[in-house]
Amino acid sequence: METKNYEKEERFDAATVEALKHHYSEILRLLGEDPAREGLLKTPERVAKAMSFLTKGYDENPLEIIRSAMFREEYKQMVLVKDIELYSLCEHHMLPFYGKAHVAYIPDGRITGLSKIARVVECFARRLQVQERLTVQIRDCIQEALQPMGVAVVVEASHMCMRMRGVEKQQSATTTSAFTGIFLSDHRTREEFMTLISHRYR
Repeated sequence: METKNYEKEERFDAATVEALKHHYSEILRLLGEDPAREGLLKTPERVAKAMSFLTKGYDENPLEIIRSAMFREEYKQMVLVKDIELYSLCEHHMLPFYGKAHVAYIPDGRITGLSKIARVVECFARRLQVQERLTVQIRDCIQEALQPMGVAVVVEASHMCMRMRGVEKQQSATTTSAFTGIFLSDHRTREEFMTLISHRYR
């Protein structure tokens, strides 16, 4: 019986990958490695493709993501999408940070598809980032696209630049938050949001 070899289809800009390959090969050499060594022959290309994937958010428009699925709806209670996994790269060391985003908004006549909220998080996370800016960008995008009564965003993440180098604190985690509208003016609404994101379903 004939078996087919595994084939993985990936789409990358060939010119960008080729340019990155050259630079990563030189980086390996500067680090004291031999780019021609068997185990490293394809490493520059692999890293080039990995970095292209990890920064693909630069080629995406988060506002268009939201606006591609907006609907008129007179629902005026909180819409919360929590525990959205995110993986990003710290712009200071280009080391990963990873965690979860919790995003809520209170509609004012317009809602969006729930998956679009997660896609916005992904879009901004797949760029060189600092967690503080990432949190605000998610908030501002949803506020601008939907014009809701308010937006709330909390991001909880662990940073490898604090675990692998520098202070090397293994259990450290960072929480950032950003709010607009009713989440700023009404403490009960904000408290409801904070309670909901702290509750874990079994």
